[in-house]
Amino acid sequence: MSSHGPGLRTLAAWAHPPGPALVVVPPAPKAAATGTCELCPSGLGANHRHLLRLDERRIICVCETCWSMRSGDAEYRPTGGRTVWLDDFVLTDELWAGLQIPIGLAFMMRSSLTDMMVALYPSAAGATEHELDIFAWTSLAAANPVLEDLQPDAEALVVNRLSDPAQVVIAPLDQCYRLVGLVKSRWQGISGGAGIEAAVEEFFAGLRSEAVAG
Repeated sequence: MSSHGPGLRTLAAWAHPPGPALVVVPPAPKAAATGTCELCPSGLGANHRHLLRLDERRIICVCETCWSMRSGDAEYRPTGGRTVWLDDFVLTDELWAGLQIPIGLAFMMRSSLTDMMVALYPSAAGATEHELDIFAWTSLAAANPVLEDLQPDAEALVVNRLSDPAQVVIAPLDQCYRLVGLVKSRWQGISGGAGIEAAVEEFFAGLRSEAVAG
């Protein structure tokens, strides 16, 4: 590594007239229900599918049926499935400066709608984004041919220059947005506080345990 760093419900009451006691059998709860599909009323378990809504660049939670039926729609894309840890990724200070990303933690994806590379980085308000300079990205890709296989709208290059050495990984896009949510939920004060450092370490440790070497 050639870079270095300097940072998601009814209480029922009832009465009955005197008589034999009523035996009330509550309905069985849905197994591991954590929410509702955003495209239909089906419940979701903890491990569920995600789609990217292209026009809003927003991750939505979906059930298995909707994922199967809507993945080919023009407005949605399924998120990727691979996690590749890039120990030998070339990212000099000069290459990083050319990307003009103001903090040392970001992910970069190709948008099929604009055919541009977009950088997103977490903040207290959520994801902040800007389009990358095409010449800067071309230079980075020339130094790292693995980027030629980056799947548009599905996965992203995640860079953490807050650690030493820096951490670089290709990850599914839903995992990248999970990082944004994690940072937002742990943010304290003006600068983010100590919780941010712990959240970032936790996130990358999780990716590392799932990754294959690239």
